[in-house]
Amino acid sequence: MKVHYNTKTIKDIKNPVVTVGTFDGVHFGHQKIINRLKSIASKNNGESVLLTFDPHPRKVLFNDNNLKLINTLNEKIEILKKLGLDHLVVQAFTKEFSQLSAKEYVEKLLINKLNTKTLVIGYDHHFGNDRKGNIDLLKNLQSKYLFHLEEIKAHEIDEIKISSTKIRQSIESGNVNLVYDFSGNYLQFSGKVIKGDGIGKTIEYPTANLNLINQDKILPAKGVYAINCKINEIQLRGVMNIGFRPTLNNNQRISIECHLLDWNKDIYDQILHVNVIKRIRNEIKFPNIESLKSQIKKDIEVAKFIFSEM
Repeated sequence: MKVHYNTKTIKDIKNPVVTVGTFDGVHFGHQKIINRLKSIASKNNGESVLLTFDPHPRKVLFNDNNLKLINTLNEKIEILKKLGLDHLVVQAFTKEFSQLSAKEYVEKLLINKLNTKTLVIGYDHHFGNDRKGNIDLLKNLQSKYLFHLEEIKAHEIDEIKISSTKIRQSIESGNVNLVYDFSGNYLQFSGKVIKGDGIGKTIEYPTANLNLINQDKILPAKGVYAINCKINEIQLRGVMNIGFRPTLNNNQRISIECHLLDWNKDIYDQILHVNVIKRIRNEIKFPNIESLKSQIKKDIEVAKFIFSEM
């Protein structure tokens, strides 16, 4: 898959078959559209093209800093590569871009820059300034701009009761296993390993304390989770706590701590990539360190059982 960050670099795409969207979470509904895109491209001797936006339009249009992403752009790229797309076009979403009228959007972006031959789009897709563009406008513009329109009907989309909003809500409630059920991918994030207070070592369960790489990334509800990790291409498993560490010092800031199983090497300042597999329990305030230590041992046993079932 070729990734284009500037539409000026796009050239020689054969009979472009294009779809458009943020595709946050790349869930099975998105994947159905992508498979349809690839099928049409194959039948028409063309190439599949996904046009997406960065940053997320809501952050620009509504200054929505509370919006947390299921996938960062880099994560989305890696998932889309595995799905077999030919091209990903990343359009910078700016105030200026958002002011394009619907007709300008079609003419300047879809036709002049992407040379769209077939457009695959949902029945409820809106675009252009104030989202005035819709499927009816596209139908009216087909003959003028010589592209074919493939509409994804309501019943086709409604067959898959999945949305990025539902996935986001499941993550925020701690039901991280639903991410995999809805998309075939685990919730993932990356963090730089930073120095903590060293308490984990003193109770024989050292942890990698993480500083999140992308602050727009969604995190699950406070609690303890079974995780898969990767550092320097080495695959590891572990237990992660996200929360305020109430037993130790009642942090005012969320901390992310990962105890890696069968691992005792120094990884400070390195990047740990985490897949969140399943929630083990809520965050609890224990009466003393010994009670905490005993619970961590139980958490590890639960995590190992979860891994054995995968």
